[in-house]
Amino acid sequence: MIKGEKTPKELKDDIYKLAYWMTGSLTSSQELVCDAYLKIGVDTSEIEAYKIFRKCYFDSFFHDKKTCITQHMNNTIEHLAEAMLLKEADVKLAVLLSEISRLKPIIISRIIGKSLDTIKLWLSIGFKLLAGGSLSLDVLYQPEMSSEMM
Repeated sequence: MIKGEKTPKELKDDIYKLAYWMTGSLTSSQELVCDAYLKIGVDTSEIEAYKIFRKCYFDSFFHDKKTCITQHMNNTIEHLAEAMLLKEADVKLAVLLSEISRLKPIIISRIIGKSLDTIKLWLSIGFKLLAGGSLSLDVLYQPEMSSEMM
């Protein structure tokens, strides 16, 4: 049984919803949940389960996005493109962890590995984007915002 406030079934349901919203595909979300649950043990904490999910997402699905974008780039631009993709995925995950899993910013900060202030800023931006009907995170790449968020 996974330790934490949620039952194992509730946690699995949350991770499944996160997977669907992160991948946008029923098939991909099923693969991601299966991959994550192969790595989640009986004694895995709730926070650690979310960390494992995040790592599985980046290992499985992020690589495909990165490959499409960075095929013809030099190393500096490729590194920048990768950082932008990682940030966009982490902002989306932060918002989803807050909305779907009802996690507090301090817990999300521990899962994603960013400061509490960064997570609060990401959540503020993410909620505004959701309210506006857009999950495009172009606002993250404006010069005055980017330096605060790295």
